[in-house]
Amino acid sequence: MPAKLIDGNLLAKHIRTQIAASAAILTAQGIKPGLAVILVGENPASQVYVRNKVKACADAGFYSVLENYPDDLSEVDLLKRINALNLAPEIHGILVQLPLPPHIDSHAVLEAINPLKDVDGFHVANAGALMTGAPIFKPCTPYACMKMLESIEYPIRGARAVIVGASNIVGKPVSMLLLQAGATVTICNSKTRDLGFHTREADILVVATGKPKMITANFVKPGAVVIDVGINRLPDGKLCGDVDFDEVKYVAGWITPVPGGVGPMTITMLLQNTLEAAQKKYQSLHA
Repeated sequence: MPAKLIDGNLLAKHIRTQIAASAAILTAQGIKPGLAVILVGENPASQVYVRNKVKACADAGFYSVLENYPDDLSEVDLLKRINALNLAPEIHGILVQLPLPPHIDSHAVLEAINPLKDVDGFHVANAGALMTGAPIFKPCTPYACMKMLESIEYPIRGARAVIVGASNIVGKPVSMLLLQAGATVTICNSKTRDLGFHTREADILVVATGKPKMITANFVKPGAVVIDVGINRLPDGKLCGDVDFDEVKYVAGWITPVPGGVGPMTITMLLQNTLEAAQKKYQSLHA
């Protein structure tokens, strides 16, 4: 029997309806949630991502601005622009689309964002606070993974969770969130010996490697929840995840599709973080 689908599009639609309602209330009180998205260069995938983010903002009743700069923009000029947005009262969240051109230090850029406007959750202050269980904002993709588990009411406490991929963007923060929720967590990377030994023990398997269809059926424990964070374009133009969906769906108990899984939920959690940033601003003005 095929696995049950965790439909990211359907879940995102439900949550965005709630976000839009909250945004309307806040706007009526004088603060419209505002997001600034910065794109440097002409990366086609990045252009698609930022368009989707800006559209999602408009649909939710947010104010948004997309700033698109040529790939020869200097790091100094980018940092100046971020500083201006840090001071802009109508902007509550700042997102710099990665990757940046090689001559720009992405770490320096992310650290320049005011942590109170760091709606991507990448600032070191947020990353450090996540370690203690009290981030200002949860990183959007890990937050999306947790929301998807919540949507199926999966009992995380006591479960064995295995994450394949140890990046600062997904692997490390999602491991922290799962740990805080009571899971026993293993993080695997490209140098892990006998990867299948670990993944076959997982009740919850989160895959974020950027390698198309690398997790096949023989890597998965029967009945496991499989969350596929990857999105890859094949030579024929089709999109696929890091999990071989057509194989794994006959072993897993629950599975996320690609596209239509974690992707739309990641944008949804960006909206949620931006809303919360605006709400905190309102509270600070009326304290």
